[in-house]
Amino acid sequence: MRFLLVPPLLLLSGLFVTACGASESTAQNAPDAAAASESTSSAPAAREESAELQAVREKLAERIPDLASSELRSTPLDGIYELSRGMAVGYVTADGRYLIEGDLVDMATGRQITEERRREARLEVLEDAAERSIRFGPDDADHVVTVFTDIDCGYCRKLHDEIDQYNDRGIAIRYLLYPRSGQNSASYRKAVASWCSDDRHKTLTEAKQGVDPGSKSCADHPVDAHLLAGRKLGLRGTPMLVLPSGEVVQGYVPAERLLSRLETDPAQDPLAAR
Repeated sequence: MRFLLVPPLLLLSGLFVTACGASESTAQNAPDAAAASESTSSAPAAREESAELQAVREKLAERIPDLASSELRSTPLDGIYELSRGMAVGYVTADGRYLIEGDLVDMATGRQITEERRREARLEVLEDAAERSIRFGPDDADHVVTVFTDIDCGYCRKLHDEIDQYNDRGIAIRYLLYPRSGQNSASYRKAVASWCSDDRHKTLTEAKQGVDPGSKSCADHPVDAHLLAGRKLGLRGTPMLVLPSGEVVQGYVPAERLLSRLETDPAQDPLAAR
C-alpha cells in the first residue's frame, strides 16, 4: 500500500475520476462489514456511527464536494474509512488528509474486504445491462456466468464452440455484446445485426463461425449499453467472464475448470488469482 498526502486536485483527478466517467455511484446504501458484524448494537451506537461518518464527510467536502452517502463507509479499522465510486476503492483517514491506495485484506480470516466491495459494484453495473443479453443454457442452470464477447475474437469463438460443454455442467452463459473495435466497426455492425435478427441464438452462433450476419439494425439494441458496462468494469480484453459472485475472470476458461472455480469461493484465499 502507498500512503499519500492528498491535495484536493489529486483525489479528484486520480482515484475517483478514473472509474466514474458516467458518475455511477454505488446504487445501494448497504451496511458495511463492521455494521453487519455488530447487528446487535444499540440504536444510540448506530446514531453515533452515522455522526462519525458525517464528520468525516464534512472534512472531505472541500476535496470531494459531490461525495454521496453510499460512497463513504466505515471499515473494521478504527479511524480508517472506505471511499468508493464505481470500481475505484480507496481508504482515508478520519481527518480526511491521507488516502491509502491498495487492497484491504483480513489476514486472520483471509477475507478480501476491498475485492468484496468491487464485486458488489460490478454486480450493480451488470444489473441493468444483463437484463438484455443472449443466454445459452437452461433456465434452471446451477450457475449463470456473464460473458463479454466479441464476435471476431478468437477465444470468444472457442468458448462458444464449447457452449454445450458449459451447459452440460450446469453453467448457463449470458452474453453481453462487446465489439472491441468500438462503434462504426465491422464487429459492431455484426453485434447489432445478431441482436436485431429474428433468431439471435442462431445468428450469433453462425457469426462466431464466420458467417456475416449482414447489416440489420433496430432502434432498441443494447450493444451501446453493453459497451458502456464493459468500460465501467475496466474490461481489458474479451472474453471477460463475470461470475455470480461478481468475481472477474479474464480470458477463455475451459468448462471443467470454470465449474471448479464456481464451486470454490476464492474470496476465502487472500492470494487467490483474480
